[in-house]
Amino acid sequence: MAEDVTQDLLHELLRRLHTRFDKIDNAINELRTDNLFIRGQIHNLQGEFNNMRASMVHMDQRLDRIENRLELRELAEAQARFEPHP
Repeated sequence: MAEDVTQDLLHELLRRLHTRFDKIDNAINELRTDNLFIRGQIHNLQGEFNNMRASMVHMDQRLDRIENRLELRELAEAQARFEPHP
């Protein structure tokens, strides 16, 4: 009789452990899915950041060219003051 009770308790304990392990497995799978989603979002943000950096570099280069042209114009205007006009 005592052996039957022990076997029943052991069986119930193993069944509960199995249920808990299933829940833990499900939770781990959800965490993995969330982790993959977050990694994808970080990857997208990195791509956006790189695109913005490239745009800023392009704008900086354009600004440098504009500044060079303005300096040339300023130099030409300053030089024109000293040249004789017909």
